[in-house]
Amino acid sequence: MTQPAQNQDATTGEEIASTKVPPKGTLPERNAFSDLMSPKKPPPSKKVPPLDTPHSDPARTTTFLGRDGLGAYIASPASFPTSRVIYHDEKWVVINDLFPKSSVHILLLPRDASKQLLHPFEAFRDLDFLKDVQAEVQKLRRLAAKELHRRYSKYSALDQKRQKAIDALDGDSDGESRHLPIGRDWSQSVISGIHVGPSMNHLHIHILSVDRHSECMKHKKHYNSFSTPFLIDVEDFPLDRQDRRRHPSKERYMERDLKCWRCGKVFGNKFSRLKEHLDEEFEEWKRE
Repeated sequence: MTQPAQNQDATTGEEIASTKVPPKGTLPERNAFSDLMSPKKPPPSKKVPPLDTPHSDPARTTTFLGRDGLGAYIASPASFPTSRVIYHDEKWVVINDLFPKSSVHILLLPRDASKQLLHPFEAFRDLDFLKDVQAEVQKLRRLAAKELHRRYSKYSALDQKRQKAIDALDGDSDGESRHLPIGRDWSQSVISGIHVGPSMNHLHIHILSVDRHSECMKHKKHYNSFSTPFLIDVEDFPLDRQDRRRHPSKERYMERDLKCWRCGKVFGNKFSRLKEHLDEEFEEWKRE
């Protein structure tokens, strides 16, 4: 169950070498920055990076850069590969996060021009719009659960027990089927919500698995943004005016001690220790 420069703390860019005047009668040396800024279209590169790498994402070559990066998906979802855009219609664009913070990490992007640049608190004041968002999020939570089942059911003890029972059935009677083990409820391993302080300008809702297992989970801020009340479930809206989550700076969510989402062990500020622990927990979580 996110995009150009999303959730990345380091400023991106390239150092531009000073321009040198070539000797008379020789062709000037090509400059990548000059080519990019030139009104003439540069020749296409012969080497195309794989579509599943962040640097090959088409949004990086549009005018939607930095905090506006999600705008590219809203404006032209059909121009992206299916590995990035899951589906789209006149109301929504659903994408795989470019910098996922869990093994499954999806983003819901509303296309309503009157809402897409609002803070979630402001956008969700429209109760009809909020109702539509909540319904779509529930749909995506089910989709994320199905993806978790597809990826990890072969490791799950509960799913394996159910599959063995199915394989052992002699017939296909309804009576026998009713006594089958239920299997694992993967929907319990999906969380969703918005960030109190969004990292991107365009309105987006996160739907992700609970595991927080990803190479893109790189520091304390990343982890706490998905493991504290900094992430607010859309089902909690509309928020009461006195809700403490309206004041994240006072609550200091990002400064809280790191705490394992699964076992509750506290790691203080030792993110590298937590990261190692998360890898171990991920393997155990898959096998439940």
